[in-house]
Amino acid sequence: MKLIYFAWVRERIGVAEEDIDLPAEVKTAGDLLHWLRKRGDGYAEALQDPKVIRVAVNQEHVAHGEPIGGAREIALFPPMTGG
Repeated sequence: MKLIYFAWVRERIGVAEEDIDLPAEVKTAGDLLHWLRKRGDGYAEALQDPKVIRVAVNQEHVAHGEPIGGAREIALFPPMTGG
């Protein structure tokens, strides 16, 4: 599965994207955010307040409780600002 990071999420994690094999216990978008926080300091900093992170599965925004099984691509975004 490909994970893509945008804006300050990307800057804090230190990579724009990565291919990753998720463990079986990661079933929802929220599970993914929780699991990623354990991968290192950059992840922990970027995802310290997971409820503000927006998640898109296969280019469609989803709620944190949505299942992610079978996803080809997941993108993580900081909160959007208008203007």
